[in-house]
Amino acid sequence: MNPVPNQQHGSVEALQVGSETEAASGLAHSAQMPDEQRQLVAERESPVAGWLSALMARGTAMPAVLSLIVIAVFFQTQSHYFLSSGNLSNLLVETTILVPIALAEVGVLLLAEIDLSLGSVTGATAAILGVLVANANLSWWLAIIITLACGAGMGAFQGLWIAFVRIPSFVVTLGGWLSFLGLQLLILGPQGTTSVFDPHIAALTGSNIPVNAGWIVGGVVAVAIMVAAVLRWRGSHGSRGMGSLGFPALTVVLIVGLVAILNDYHGVPTPFVVVVGLLILGWWITQHTRSGRNVFAIGGNPEPARRAGIPVRRIRFTAFVIAGTLGAVGGLMAVSYNASAGTLTGGGTLLLEAIGAAVIGGTSLFGGQGTVWAALFGSLIMAGISNGLDLTNRSQPIKYIVQGIVVLLAVSLDTLLRRRSARGRRLGGLSVSKAE
Repeated sequence: MNPVPNQQHGSVEALQVGSETEAASGLAHSAQMPDEQRQLVAERESPVAGWLSALMARGTAMPAVLSLIVIAVFFQTQSHYFLSSGNLSNLLVETTILVPIALAEVGVLLLAEIDLSLGSVTGATAAILGVLVANANLSWWLAIIITLACGAGMGAFQGLWIAFVRIPSFVVTLGGWLSFLGLQLLILGPQGTTSVFDPHIAALTGSNIPVNAGWIVGGVVAVAIMVAAVLRWRGSHGSRGMGSLGFPALTVVLIVGLVAILNDYHGVPTPFVVVVGLLILGWWITQHTRSGRNVFAIGGNPEPARRAGIPVRRIRFTAFVIAGTLGAVGGLMAVSYNASAGTLTGGGTLLLEAIGAAVIGGTSLFGGQGTVWAALFGSLIMAGISNGLDLTNRSQPIKYIVQGIVVLLAVSLDTLLRRRSARGRRLGGLSVSKAE
């Protein structure tokens, strides 16, 4: 019997209980395992295989972090300026335009959807902000609020068609891409560019926090990461093994090293702190709220999620509203960085880079697998490759070719891991027939 739709309490937990029941059923037949299944179980119990599985697990940022380390080491051998404090500071500031858009893409990809309009949303909201500040002489804070509200409105408009009219997100956001691009051109008018010289807006990407504040922020984030990791490990009664603390420890080392390098220059860039704050908020929502956990359930399989009482339509609608708002944040950062809003803002390869960053960072194109940190690590990989190729005097066509190959490899890896995961469930006796 289907549960009552308004009884959402424990909906995700109910799905998890079902999974545990299926696992118990599979273990009940372990004595009659075929040879292929016994081999798979043996591989899983191998310590080396366990480390490899944790390293390449779908939906985690570990492969992206290791890729980032490899990229840093490689380009440092090609140019000693790559890991310099000045270059890293500029690199982080540049990625703050891409990260909010990639984060928006992560949110919709987790639902097995896609948003092709984010580049145009970024450009249109940047145009709105530029006109409000430069032409209408509106206060900077009021102009920012209106800009973010416009981004949310664009996302809500598309979300209505996707969630309630049930038109595929690919079609709706493709139309949104064209419509919002036209809106951007209409707002900017014949001049095509609007200069913005407000000091408050410029400070968003043109300032750094004090050195002591940088150490405090870095220390707080590092401690929070390790405390969360230890509590999670203890909550699992050590079943994950001490190896599960390896990734948080590596992340803490990278944070401390990055803060030390940046403080040797002018300090941690303010926009990077803002972006990390957005990521922490997104991480908390997806990992520690019922609505956030429901996103993964819907992306994994929407029909069982609907039967469990999860408001699928409402969550899809909300995801696109948030995506539109984050697109406006990207527009705000672009205006601050360029001191202007133009017809090229949000255009070019920005959208493709955002999608590529989300996938490279560990978010699955098939939904239900990923982490908000994919937006940061994937963006750093894309920007790091571009920056490194610039330092080694490679041409723009070469940069596009390399970035395209990296995205293709990331998607291929995601596909292979998805097939391996499906094979493991099938051979482990944990899959459920469609009739059930």
